[in-house]
Amino acid sequence: MYRDFIAHLFPRVVLRRNLRMTYTFCLGGLAFTAFLLLIVTGLLLIFYYQPTPEKAFESILALERSVFLGGYIRSLHRICSHALLIFIFLHTLRVILTGAYRKPRELNWIIGFGLLCLAVFAAYTGYLLPMDQLALWATQTGMELLATVPGGPVLKRILVPDEVGGELSLLRFYALHIVFVPACMLALCLLHFYRIRRDKGVLPYL
Repeated sequence: MYRDFIAHLFPRVVLRRNLRMTYTFCLGGLAFTAFLLLIVTGLLLIFYYQPTPEKAFESILALERSVFLGGYIRSLHRICSHALLIFIFLHTLRVILTGAYRKPRELNWIIGFGLLCLAVFAAYTGYLLPMDQLALWATQTGMELLATVPGGPVLKRILVPDEVGGELSLLRFYALHIVFVPACMLALCLLHFYRIRRDKGVLPYL
């Protein structure tokens, strides 16, 4: 799987006609690039962020005011998160409109949809981390909406065992945002690219 992942990123042969933006718009590649930038900027932010209700907002202020390029890195992280959602959504829409979800690529369609859901969840868990008023109220609204769906109350108790912005809930959102969700997304990306090469015929040069 890893070999096919590398081969998909760096194919030995690329036909000239496949470099035209009209073919796939490179939306998958743009989404993966945004994901990589999120990982790099997120790793830099980890060095200064303090995941406690008392220190979270202060650490964000200190990052923007006292750290060299801190505000730029945080802004780049936020912009890349928006870009990732936009690119994945457009990529999913293109797959639907072109019928690329049909056999033999139905499994890859499910994997791609899973990536879309994980990207939305990653953005949601990251929204609480600054611990400002906007983050608290937006997360509270999301939790109330979650409680209205089947199985939602159970998920809400898992994600928010104390209260929105509480010490334990913030720690769980932080762990999900920086470890669990990115690891799952990276694993699905590997599988997604592997299935593209396994199915063949998706791109003429495969």
